Amino acid sequence: MTDAALPDRPDESGPKDDGLDLRASDADREQVAERLRDALAEGRLDMEEFGERLEETYKARTYRELLPVTRDLPGAATPAPVNLTKEPLPEGAVDWAARIGGAAGGSAWGVGVLSGFERKGRWTVPARMDCVAVMGGGELDLREATFESRETVVNCVAIMGGVNVIVPPGVEVVVRGIGIMGGFDHSESGVPGDPGAPRVVITGFAFWGGVGVERKLPKAERQRLKEERRRERLDRREDRRALLDGHHGHHGDRIERHRERMEEHLDRLEERQERRNRRRHWD
Repeated sequence: MTDAALPDRPDESGPKDDGLDLRASDADREQVAERLRDALAEGRLDMEEFGERLEETYKARTYRELLPVTRDLPGAATPAPVNLTKEPLPEGAVDWAARIGGAAGGSAWGVGVLSGFERKGRWTVPARMDCVAVMGGGELDLREATFESRETVVNCVAIMGGVNVIVPPGVEVVVRGIGIMGGFDHSESGVPGDPGAPRVVITGFAFWGGVGVERKLPKAERQRLKEERRRERLDRREDRRALLDGHHGHHGDRIERHRERMEEHLDRLEERQERRNRRRHWD
């Protein structure tokens, strides 16, 4: 990298700021990369400078190494202080940093020949997973999994069979498979992922078969949302009871009970449809 590409680095001979020597996360590097893209679009950087600074960004290990990359760009004169206290995540949010970097202990293969295979629950996805389905089927459920690497390659070979990959919201999916009288599901490809979330690349070959991709909430999150809807129904019912008096109160209660039964019926229909989809997949 040329000396002119980056502004002068801070003098490191003085007292060190312990916060700046902390390890930067993938989300931190992505924020810096986004600032560089904005500077390129505004004409503050040319393509050569942008490329060199982007390379420095993804090589940076600490906040101190990230700091010079945007030091001379607007909004970077006073760097944001590093928060040494980990704030609790909002309800329902995913701590992706805690789910990336585990060691894969199980098999990196899934094979279903005139049969099926399934990987689900809490397991560690290897950096590369090979799946073969010949006149059979297989399912990889990544909703509760941890990941050995930030980028996971799932290579699928489906011959008169099928492989289904289930990913949680926030995970980026890239589909690069080839289908001959078969196909790969591209519906979830191109959906932006959360900062720091893993990336799943699905490759392979399908002949008279298919590779499907579904995006579903984890069971715990679905249960949390279901319980939240139930509490909201109870709150609405209590509010109605407070507003309705006398002979109108019984009528209001009947309406509210009918609404609750309808919502419970819709929940059961949704669960039944999911079970039907799973049976259809295995058939």
